[in-house]
Amino acid sequence: MLNEESILAALKGVKYPGYSRDIVSFGIIKKTAANNGAVSVEMELTTPSREIAQQIKAETDVAIKALPDVKLVSIQIKQPPAQQGGQLPGGASGPFQNQQKMAGINRVVAVASGKGGVGKSTCSVNLACALQFLGARVGLLDCDIYGPSIPLMMGIRQRPNVSDQEKLIPPNAHGVKLMSMGFLLQDDQPVIWRGPMIMKTIQQFIMQVDWGHLDYLIVDLPPGTGDAQLSLCQTVPLDGGVIVTTPQEASLGVVRKGIAMFEKVNVPILGIVENMSYFTTPNGDRVEIFGHGGGKAEAVRQKTAFLGEVPIFTAIREGGDSGNPVVVTAPNDPPGQAFIQIAEGLRKILG
Repeated sequence: MLNEESILAALKGVKYPGYSRDIVSFGIIKKTAANNGAVSVEMELTTPSREIAQQIKAETDVAIKALPDVKLVSIQIKQPPAQQGGQLPGGASGPFQNQQKMAGINRVVAVASGKGGVGKSTCSVNLACALQFLGARVGLLDCDIYGPSIPLMMGIRQRPNVSDQEKLIPPNAHGVKLMSMGFLLQDDQPVIWRGPMIMKTIQQFIMQVDWGHLDYLIVDLPPGTGDAQLSLCQTVPLDGGVIVTTPQEASLGVVRKGIAMFEKVNVPILGIVENMSYFTTPNGDRVEIFGHGGGKAEAVRQKTAFLGEVPIFTAIREGGDSGNPVVVTAPNDPPGQAFIQIAEGLRKILG
């Protein structure tokens, strides 16, 4: 049936030029209508580029005409004057004007949580290693400036070298390129900075690091919705966010705030991971320490993908403490397989 829902579904196949996201998720579709086979679409761009507008219009026309019973297509695109360009496709302005796509990096995915203590960094490390295990070129950026844990979990304390182009060369561990504030600090040295310093450091970690060619850059965010999250969204267009939670309501309640933050800055939620899902005793009894199923139920509520659950395994904790992630040491065992299945689901979503 030709209606607004079918029109928007067709337009989700139209990518914004230069991005992996579609024009619907960017929020530039303002109005659609269908009447007796005549379809009209109204869009609003924040770029003055005629080339981008023409490409979007042409691909939109093709997508709509592929629908059954379409006889006539009318597309109207509103754009700002040339001097007002430089904004995000979805209409965000102000601090997002300097956002730049990272050359050589196909996908940028943020791993976030509403609160601390849910195992977000553990998931980030094992997800990055799982994608590498599946054959992808992967980088892992630790954006937790105050409490960097990636160097410990990946088993490396190497100070990065500087290239001839005066860019930091990210150290490599387990086949994954890494960057973290922990590489630049002495052991146990605290970071006592205000927000602007955090923002500047994250921008430098993204734009002044020689990441080379990557299929995925996984970004481990600190908990909450503060300076680090905003800085990342200001600096680079994200392909999406993965939310890590535990099953209990105390964690899920804060997760909703993290999801709302990503929605406000036009970052799609790729899915939810339920960590610490349950524990199996040596005699085979299953113990749901934090409850169970909360992550999956929240994914249904948020109309997003449930990427999977990670039970409590001693091997996961031991791998993080020793710097040898479980996906690297035992990819075929149940702990490693839990993360590999999540990586496969994420890769399928991102195409």
